[in-house]
Amino acid sequence: MKILVCISHVPDTTSKINFTDGDTKFDTNGVQYVINPNDEFGLTRAMWFKEKQGASVDVVNVGGAETEPTLRKALAIGADSAIRVNTPATDGYAVARQLAKVVNDGGYDLVIAGRESIDYNGAMVPGMLAGMIGANFVANCINLEVDGTNAKAVREIDGGKETVSTSLPLVIGGQKGLVEESDLRIPNMRGIMMARKKPLTVVEPTDVNAETKAVSFEKPAPKGAVKLVDADNIDELVNLLHNEAKVI
Repeated sequence: MKILVCISHVPDTTSKINFTDGDTKFDTNGVQYVINPNDEFGLTRAMWFKEKQGASVDVVNVGGAETEPTLRKALAIGADSAIRVNTPATDGYAVARQLAKVVNDGGYDLVIAGRESIDYNGAMVPGMLAGMIGANFVANCINLEVDGTNAKAVREIDGGKETVSTSLPLVIGGQKGLVEESDLRIPNMRGIMMARKKPLTVVEPTDVNAETKAVSFEKPAPKGAVKLVDADNIDELVNLLHNEAKVI
């Protein structure tokens, strides 16, 4: 089984976010980048398939040279090889088109993507990719088993879980639950040294027009001052919740 894991290069959630050029561009100065958490769950699950079923695992990213350290980390975790499509990832449709070409050229049976990246939060790419390559698709996937060309997946739905049976080729949008946080792997020194020798192939993008563009960015409004209400003054609390917070 050939597995392709899609890796997004995203800012660490602890990074301080700023914008430049009149709030039209993201300021990358001082920002630490990591593997998108939903993708990291997927990569860890792919490592399970590699170790238990002998699958081969490649990772792919759409982005510039600045994303290569993130791909090298994925290689250090255990992926066999990496592919970088040499174009900025600014539009979900364009990213899906670039990934579709990689999947078709590589003949992958299973594509594991995160349900969404934590920077754009679009949750569009896995579903569009599945449609472009004619593969089955499972969103919000929290468990996956593969037996030959058959697959059983569990996905999160409102108020519960749903188990579905499907077949390869398959694209999933994975999330926490696909593996537990305690199962995530930190690259050790041996893995880091081996990653330096693993292939990282840079491919030029196919000609695709982006369907969207970022016009401007805006930070959330700062939180207001906290008002403390005496526990015995229920009338004041109700008044504040009703007239100021407007939550009741």
